[in-house]
Amino acid sequence: MSAADTTTPAKVPPPRQAPPPGGSRRPRGKRTPGGAGIPWLLLAPCLVILALVMGYPLVRLVTLSFQKFGQSQLWGFQPAESVGFDNFSKVLGDGEFWQVVLRTIVFAAASVIFTMVLGMLVALLLQRVSGWVKMLINIALVASWGMPVIVATTVFKWLFDTDYGVFNAVLSKLPGVDLIGHNWFANGPQGLAVIMLLVIWGAVPFVVITLSAGLTQVPKELEEAARLDGAGAWGVFRYVTLPILKPIIVMLTTLSVIWDMGVFPQVFVMRGGHPESQFQLLTTYSYDRAFVVNDYAQGSAIAVITVLLLLGVVAVYMRQMLKIGEVE
Repeated sequence: MSAADTTTPAKVPPPRQAPPPGGSRRPRGKRTPGGAGIPWLLLAPCLVILALVMGYPLVRLVTLSFQKFGQSQLWGFQPAESVGFDNFSKVLGDGEFWQVVLRTIVFAAASVIFTMVLGMLVALLLQRVSGWVKMLINIALVASWGMPVIVATTVFKWLFDTDYGVFNAVLSKLPGVDLIGHNWFANGPQGLAVIMLLVIWGAVPFVVITLSAGLTQVPKELEEAARLDGAGAWGVFRYVTLPILKPIIVMLTTLSVIWDMGVFPQVFVMRGGHPESQFQLLTTYSYDRAFVVNDYAQGSAIAVITVLLLLGVVAVYMRQMLKIGEVE
């Protein structure tokens, strides 16, 4: 018997038959009728709520910014008069307004930078501790994040008190340091630095928790491969971890800019409801013009300008997210 007789012949699969023309198979990419309207139908309740909650106040705000509206108009003694862009001209021509804008930008930028850097460091450290330590830190972060702003502001106000502040007493224990009776709010930079610490303290927990969730999605295989190629800790973070976390970092940075430019209760409560000129930010400056000077139209104009600045931040965010989407 030859070897050819003992070899089992291979089974050849039957040829695939072409589908009959006009079959029931639906071509890929073709949407079902009415499919384009389903997302809008699902979003409709949220859009209606946003229109009711934010639509009328925003329209009213823009309307007031183009009118002459003070106490006489508020109580109905005189009708509101349309003044065009006069309110914006007065605001943009005021030197104090530009000082407030610069102060707000510097305050928000510094707060965001320190928040993101500190949040990233804490998130990276949480990846290197044991499970129960991570759980305790997360509980502390959530507790501090959930603390009401008024309570946190009151605590910080006590910590930096001139006569009974714990911070002054602790620092005075250091050799050559005497801060007993030091007033941190005697000048603007020091006082804003204290308020900045309060803002950072309230913002870091959200950043840490979000970045910690993002770090769990970084493939360990890529980090190990980078180490085998000779990359150190900084190289692994820069070329592996950071690119993967870029969408989350862009989102957190944008949200932090919006939140920090809209800081109001921290400044208002820390200064006893009457912020001095060196502590004025755009939000408190708009409030001061509207409810202290009783010029509601000019206060509305300042608020509209603030909204336009924030829309610029949102535009940058959307552009970055579109770039990330094109790369992916």
